[in-house]
Amino acid sequence: MDHDQDVSHDSLFAGRLKCLQHRHGYRFSLDAVLLARFITPGTQEKICDIGTGCGIIPLIIAFLRPDVRITGLEIQPDLAGLARKNVELNSFQKQIDIVQGDLCRIREIIPAASFARVICNPPYGKIGTGRQNATDEQLIARHEIRARLADVARAASFIVKNRGRVALVYPAARCAALLAELSLHKLEPKRLQVVYSYPGSPGKLVLVEAIKNGGEELSILPPFYVYRNQGGKYSDEMAACYESG
Repeated sequence: MDHDQDVSHDSLFAGRLKCLQHRHGYRFSLDAVLLARFITPGTQEKICDIGTGCGIIPLIIAFLRPDVRITGLEIQPDLAGLARKNVELNSFQKQIDIVQGDLCRIREIIPAASFARVICNPPYGKIGTGRQNATDEQLIARHEIRARLADVARAASFIVKNRGRVALVYPAARCAALLAELSLHKLEPKRLQVVYSYPGSPGKLVLVEAIKNGGEELSILPPFYVYRNQGGKYSDEMAACYESG
């Protein structure tokens, strides 16, 4: 599937980070960039990205933090193969490992408590909702066909260390379900930031970071605006996400 005519050559950080994407399959959006920027990894930290797609989140983190090690888990073989090509394209072989496998069978793939931090940009849509003319690759990535929110929380809780951190980006409209599911799997929400398209618009996304077996104390961060105004340019905060500093 990833012949040259089926793959686009994209880039971030003024061309310094390269990313191949399937032209007619699942393509990353600013959600992935927001999540990669939301976390603050510690030195030499081991991170796992569940549902890595083309590997964009590990690529961004590796570009910004050359001292951390990231594993990307992806169920779809074509996407996992593309992610491996992206790792090689950016010479991140020493930092990033791509594993092809099903998060619902996480116990067979990754040992318990293997990572200090787990991140995930999970499928947003329930089965039967949203666009139905998308490719199979898009449907699996965007809808809970192969994994539900509960499966993501269960897998993250299994592979993260005690007191380790789990971060996700999710639709604001399903925030209550996300917080409840995390708590159910001993992942106590600690930081939450609502993402708005522009000032005055309803919340679009939430960025949430939880700690395994953490206490009940949730910090609500200042709002994040993607655009300065309706139909305007990126906000300073969003523009900074695409800068390499």
